[in-house]
Amino acid sequence: MASKLILCDCEGTQSLDADRMSSACDAACSKIHTALCTRELASVAELLKGEDQVVVACAQETQVFSDLAEDLGVEQPGFVDLRDRAGWSEQGTDASAKMAALAAEALLPQPITPGVDVISEGTCCIIGPGEVAFELATQLSGALAVTVLVTDEAEPLSRAFDVIRAKVRNLTGALGGFTWHLDQVQQLQPGGRGSFVWSTPRDGATSRCDIVVDLTGTTPLVTAHEKREGYLRADPRDPLAVARLAFDAAQLVGTFEKPLYVRLDESLCAHARAGQTGCSNCLDICPTGAITPAGDHVAIDPMICAGCGECSALCPSTAITYEDPPVSALLARMHILARTYRRAGGTAPRLLIHDAHGAEMIRLAARFGRGLPADVIPLELTVVSGFGHAEMLAGLAHGFARVDILLAPRTERDALHRELVLAQAIAGADALSLIDEADPDALSNLLYAQQVPQPLTDPVLPLGNRRQIARLAAQALNPAAEAPLSLPEGAPYGAVAVDAGSCTLCLSCVSLCPSGALIDNPDKPQLNFQQDACLQCGICRTICPEQAIELVPQLDLSDRALSQQVLNEEEPFECVECGAAFGVKSTVERIMEKLSGTHPMFATSEQARMIQMCDNCRVNAQFHSADNPFQSAPRPRVVTTDDYFSKRKDH
Repeated sequence: MASKLILCDCEGTQSLDADRMSSACDAACSKIHTALCTRELASVAELLKGEDQVVVACAQETQVFSDLAEDLGVEQPGFVDLRDRAGWSEQGTDASAKMAALAAEALLPQPITPGVDVISEGTCCIIGPGEVAFELATQLSGALAVTVLVTDEAEPLSRAFDVIRAKVRNLTGALGGFTWHLDQVQQLQPGGRGSFVWSTPRDGATSRCDIVVDLTGTTPLVTAHEKREGYLRADPRDPLAVARLAFDAAQLVGTFEKPLYVRLDESLCAHARAGQTGCSNCLDICPTGAITPAGDHVAIDPMICAGCGECSALCPSTAITYEDPPVSALLARMHILARTYRRAGGTAPRLLIHDAHGAEMIRLAARFGRGLPADVIPLELTVVSGFGHAEMLAGLAHGFARVDILLAPRTERDALHRELVLAQAIAGADALSLIDEADPDALSNLLYAQQVPQPLTDPVLPLGNRRQIARLAAQALNPAAEAPLSLPEGAPYGAVAVDAGSCTLCLSCVSLCPSGALIDNPDKPQLNFQQDACLQCGICRTICPEQAIELVPQLDLSDRALSQQVLNEEEPFECVECGAAFGVKSTVERIMEKLSGTHPMFATSEQARMIQMCDNCRVNAQFHSADNPFQSAPRPRVVTTDDYFSKRKDH
C-alpha cells in the first residue's frame, strides 16, 4: 500500500517543502493546504476514501480527523506533528530535512505491545477511619461490592456494606488481584438489638479484592503506590480528594488490557547459582517490587510491573528485554530518522529522547518561544527510564552528533544516571547528557547554546541484543582503540583476573558461571576465559575458596575478547599405576606432603600410594587390599532340596 502525506502550513505559519520531503521519505505528498482542519476538511475526506495509507501532518486536531474517518467508515489515518517539532522554530525555514525525517518515522510500522486481560468485578476494600470511610462506602455501595476495613473504633450505622476491624500484615497484588493478609480480624455480628457486636479476633486471615481505596493518611500499603493500578489513595482530611476517589473507583470495573512491558528468559538470568547470589540489578532498581528472587533466576509479576524499563536497561545478560517498544523497533526508528535527515541534505543531527511530558514542553516552546533548533530531532517514548547505554551508543552509531534525554518530574532516574556514566566511559562525555529542565523556554535556550560535536563519518547499523548492539556501536565510535576501555565499577563488561599462585584449579568457578565465560579443558588442568561472554556478576569471585579471583570492568573491542584465553594452567599428575593423567600435579603433591605418613588412612606407604592413583586404579587397589572396606563374609551356599532331606534323615 502506498503512503500519502497530507500537508498543511497552518494558516501560513510554517514553511513546507513538499518535493524535498517526498524524495527523502519515499512517500507522496499532497499539495500544501492552509486550513486543513476547517475550510479544507473536504479534501481530507476525499483522500481518506482512497486506497493509500494516509498520514496527516497535524497532531493538534487529531480528534477532528479521527471523527471524520469514523463518519466515513474508513481506516483511521496516521498523524505526525511537523509544526510544533520543526515548523514553529527560530530556524523553521531550515527545517525541511528534519520534517522529512519526522515524516519518514511516522510512516514506519510499529509492533504491537503484547498484553493480557485484567478483569475487575468491582469488589472494593476501603481502609481508613470510620467517619470518612463509611461516607465513601455509602456512595460506592450502589456500584461496587464494598468492604470497609475500619482503623478506629467507629461504629457503622448501615449494613449496605461489610465492615471489619483488623491489623494489616501486608497487601500484595494489583487491579483485579489484590490480596490482604490480616491479623486480629473482627467481623460484625448482624443480629441483636442496639450497637453491633464484634466477633472474637482471629489471626492469619486472607482476603481478596479488585480495588483498594486507602484513606489511612499514613505510609502507603504498597511500594510505588502511584504506579500500582487499582490502588487509590487520598488524604482523609481532603474532602475533594476523597470525592475524586469515588469517581475513580467506579471506573475500575470491567475488562482492561494490561501491557506486558517486559519479557524474561530465565535461562539467561545470572541472579544466582547453587545458592550463591550474583547479579541483583533488577531487584535493587525495581520501584514497584514486581521482581522477586525465584531460585537461580528472578520472577516478574506482570500485574505489578509499571513498565519503567529500568530492569531491562541494567540487565547484564539480556535476560530481561523491554517490549514497549522492543529494542529492534527503537533502533529502526533512530535509523530512519538519521538516514532520512542525511538524505534530505542535513549533516549533523541531534537526537532528543523524551516522553509525553517532554512533548508538551516542546509544544509550549514552539507556540510561545523559540521552539527547537532545526537540527534537534525529537523522538518520543512512552517512558525514557529504560533508555540504557546500548541505546545511547546506538544513537551515536547511527550518525547523530549528540543524544540527549529529557527527564520529566516523575521519571525514574537511578538507572539513567548509571547508564549515562557507562555510555560516557565508552563514547566520551561530550555527546551524551541528561536534561533535567521543566521550563520550555529554558529547554530551548539550552539546546540552542549546546556545543555540537562531529558525528560519525560512516554511520553503522548495530543489530542484535543489547550487548551486541553496545559492542558494535562502541567499535564504530572507537575505531583506533587498541587497549581495552576502562569502565566504572558495576559495568556489565569486563575481564577476570586470577591469582595463579593461589588458584588450585578446582574449577568451582567454571561450574557456576551463568554465562559460560569461564571454561575448563577436559584434557588438562586449565582455566580458560572468554571476555565477551562475561557479565561481571561476581559469582566466580564469591564461590572461589582461595579468593583468587578479581573482576576487572573493561570493554575489549578487539577480536581477543571473542576467543578463549588461558587464565591458569598446570601439568596434570600421572597415575603411578596406569600412567593416565588426572588432577593437578601441584595439588596431588601438596596432599601427599600433608597426609602421607601422618593421617591414619594414609599411614603406610601402600595406603599413601593410593593418593597418586587415578579413580579407576584407586578403586581397584582398595578392592584388592587386605583391609578392603567393601569386603564382607563369604556368600552363603544356596540351600537345595537335598539339604532338607538330609536334615530330616538326621532327625
